[in-house]
Amino acid sequence: MDSRDKHVHLWRSFSHALTGIKTALWSERNMRIHFFVSLLVIVCSIFFSISKLEWLFVIVAIGGIFSLELVNTAIERVVDLVTEDYHPLAKQAKDIAAGAVFIYAIIAVVIGSMIFLPYFFRWLI
Repeated sequence: MDSRDKHVHLWRSFSHALTGIKTALWSERNMRIHFFVSLLVIVCSIFFSISKLEWLFVIVAIGGIFSLELVNTAIERVVDLVTEDYHPLAKQAKDIAAGAVFIYAIIAVVIGSMIFLPYFFRWLI
């Protein structure tokens, strides 16, 4: 494989990844909720001029929730592909993946609260 083929393969990989993100945004309600909440968090971050360290935590929280939501969606799709019948292990796989997203969402809310509540209180006073 020459250098040009490697670049084409790399760009094709990026294209597939972006298609997956777009598919999840259009088809998954929770992904859209995370997207709009993330936009609100970014607007608040700019409004309050949060510190670079706080930005890092915000970026990790947003990136983590999107990543986990994508993995959760992929697991759900694979389980649905493998079986249309109810199976307790299929339900467990879906529930466990959803649980991972839920735990990270709670962590993201805690991070957001720790960062933004002091700014909100200062702004109100």
